[in-house]
Amino acid sequence: MSLLALAVAGRGIVDPAEPVFFADDEAVVRGTAVFETIRIRRGRAVLLDEHVERLERSSLALLLPAPDGARELALQAVDAAGAEDAALRLFRTTATLVATVAPLPPGLEALRSRGLALITIRVAAHGLLEGIKSTSYGANMVAVAEAERRGADDALFVGEGETVLEATTSNVWWREQDVLTTPAVSAGVLPGVTRGVVMRLARDEGYRVREGSFTLPALLRADEAFTSSAVREVVPVVSIDGRELPRGDAAQRLQVLLETVA
Repeated sequence: MSLLALAVAGRGIVDPAEPVFFADDEAVVRGTAVFETIRIRRGRAVLLDEHVERLERSSLALLLPAPDGARELALQAVDAAGAEDAALRLFRTTATLVATVAPLPPGLEALRSRGLALITIRVAAHGLLEGIKSTSYGANMVAVAEAERRGADDALFVGEGETVLEATTSNVWWREQDVLTTPAVSAGVLPGVTRGVVMRLARDEGYRVREGSFTLPALLRADEAFTSSAVREVVPVVSIDGRELPRGDAAQRLQVLLETVA
């Protein structure tokens, strides 16, 4: 991944090729760091304030220094990148606050057009990291690799009793008539910023939104399913473990609305 811009607290904009994390930083030694990924659309960081607020909460939960100045650092990086559409990331480690801007992953629109094929992976409860946007994503990346090895796009984490949790980097939703269902944060899923916006947009569109603890058979009976995240945004799910799911219009409607959010 080639960075378009790199900003470091106390230093401002630096050469994207320059190393900025220290070898003895707990982020490197033990993965003790938090981050946010933010969509840049039309040259603006979407929902920046909400992402910075979650970065602050995650930093507090891991006893990291407060990410003071994160918003301003992010805006510096966005301005330096000069990109209309890109991905902004904020990192808070024990020693450093960093903002990066990189191109969007290739093929996002093609993926949205064809939809996601998922496999299920059984996991234990996330435990002490529940609700924290931590850089400890090793298990998630192994799950993505396993999905790709099996010819799918991503993995859906399923807990005890086939309880539906989330995908590796996104929240999951499904629709039955006019009811949109998503696992509750209390089930152990990350409270996605985009998840919260999709919830509001769905209600404005007349959908009833239901949160709670649900099992895989309920998802497999749905009229349609989709995921939500900051960069991919709303993407339909077309199969789970090889079982096809129907496509509907809720995912497309919500994606169009999401593109208007500043």
